[in-house]
Amino acid sequence: MQYYGDVYRPPSEAASLIIQVTLGCSHNTCAFCTMYKEKRFYNRPTEDVLKDLREVAASSYGRRVKRIFLADGDALIRKTDDLVIILDEIAKLYPSVERVTSYASPGSLLIKKPEELKTLREHGLSMVYLGLESGSDEVLKLMTKGFTSAQIVEGGLKAKAAGMQLSVTAIAGLGGKALSRSHAEDTAKALSAMNPEYVGVLTLEVHEDTPLEEMVNSGKFSLLDSTEVLKETKDMISMMDCPGCVFRMNHASNYLSLRGTLNEDKAALMHQIDQALSGNIGLRPEWARGF
Repeated sequence: MQYYGDVYRPPSEAASLIIQVTLGCSHNTCAFCTMYKEKRFYNRPTEDVLKDLREVAASSYGRRVKRIFLADGDALIRKTDDLVIILDEIAKLYPSVERVTSYASPGSLLIKKPEELKTLREHGLSMVYLGLESGSDEVLKLMTKGFTSAQIVEGGLKAKAAGMQLSVTAIAGLGGKALSRSHAEDTAKALSAMNPEYVGVLTLEVHEDTPLEEMVNSGKFSLLDSTEVLKETKDMISMMDCPGCVFRMNHASNYLSLRGTLNEDKAALMHQIDQALSGNIGLRPEWARGF
């Protein structure tokens, strides 16, 4: 099988077989992101996708595949009929597979009819990863996310209503100093409204040749330091109401690694942040952070 360009996947898919169903990202204009800038978005021919699946299944590795992640940035944007063909081939070739997942953009979730999402769930798509990034419409507009918080929440709830598990990502520090409070408050509200099975919090980094870098260099965007990021994260956690949600802040971009289950572990998570703020827990140094 062949991969095209850099391939990205969520941290929890580290042991998964990654199959490129699409190339690139259907939106690809977020001010902070460089992940798919070298690619022009398009749907890979279905037969090419099936060929990859068959090739791996015929190898010695095929018997060990338990999880499959459909890449790149928005596999769900493909036509439902195409995805059903791919999912059915997975079920045939990998009878022991435990789950099949993919990224889902707000747009792909909003475009899909509820019955289409239910069909995809019935054919094996068990979870989607959705980038909220921020619940603040001001922050989303600044970062050219392309959707409002309400639209992203609507898309996430559609996935859940179809029986899919939902994993949502937010980015600490994305509002900078000016919008930090509203970023924390509104992100907590949006996450609470969706109450996803999983929440992953990353920490903002500035990459070269991005609109965000231009905003930072021009003084239009002031980055939070590590202390401010931790305080913002503590505020966000304190306002979240997501019973049963698995919370993870263990990405390489994070200054502090946190993990727990909401709402029961809220106090413990905030205590860990307090310990870090008081210097009792060490933080990841800047040089070791990666986004």
